[in-house]
Amino acid sequence: MEKTEYTHPELLTTPEKLKGKLGSPNLCLVDTRPADRFAQGHIPGAIHFDLFGLSLVDTSPAPLKAFMSMISHLLEMRGVNLEKEVIFYEDNSGMRAARGLWFLEYFGHRNVHLLDGGIQAWREAGYAVTTEAVSPKAAQFKTAERRELLAAAEDVLHSLNKKTICIVDTRSDDEYMGRNIRAARGGAVPGAVHLEWTNNLDSKGKYKPAAELKEMYRSLGVTSDKEVIPYCQGGYRSAHTYLALRLIGFPKVRNYLGSWKEWGDRLDLPIEKPWEK
Repeated sequence: MEKTEYTHPELLTTPEKLKGKLGSPNLCLVDTRPADRFAQGHIPGAIHFDLFGLSLVDTSPAPLKAFMSMISHLLEMRGVNLEKEVIFYEDNSGMRAARGLWFLEYFGHRNVHLLDGGIQAWREAGYAVTTEAVSPKAAQFKTAERRELLAAAEDVLHSLNKKTICIVDTRSDDEYMGRNIRAARGGAVPGAVHLEWTNNLDSKGKYKPAAELKEMYRSLGVTSDKEVIPYCQGGYRSAHTYLALRLIGFPKVRNYLGSWKEWGDRLDLPIEKPWEK
């Protein structure tokens, strides 16, 4: 099955399509890699925004509102608005770029994409990179926040033991099994199925074809008739799984923004220890 058989293929773009858009005033191309990688060479016209490390560990209403306001402002400073086409990329189809896409979908953006395969695919296609930096012109956009795309801790808590909701742990095996504890407690959200986010990618760092993704999730009981809540440590890897599920037509996917750092630190929330099963 070809990748074009994704339910929402428009969420991804290719080096060939991007090449034809370079220089367009309607394009905002965002490189989400670390600054040193950007400085060594990037796609012409790209602006830099490494949003790794911008995490929220308290998804109660006031901190959540403040955090999302900060993110929207940082995007505005890089020239993003709701009228421009926005394309995020990194080395491959990675979690940084996927998280950028998720943020903009949450803010109501309808024309945002991820460069499938990232700058690796760009280089493999024979296209040039540059070390010349572009100064972004700040923009403004009025967010139309889509709360149904985000899960806070209370949403996850109220989802436990519901047969119509699947919680997906996208962390590494070591995190899931408590060998690498990155919060006050090790463990997992009760009832979560585990599938590390890297399983969404093929050997070239692109999203797997639709048929492979569908079968991989179906085998774990994650099907499109259910609401799915992916989580990781801080909402990055789970954003990657959010995009994978969006690609194959899941209508209800909510990224748990606070993820394990919030859940594991809150001693009032239930956990399970998969290694004791």
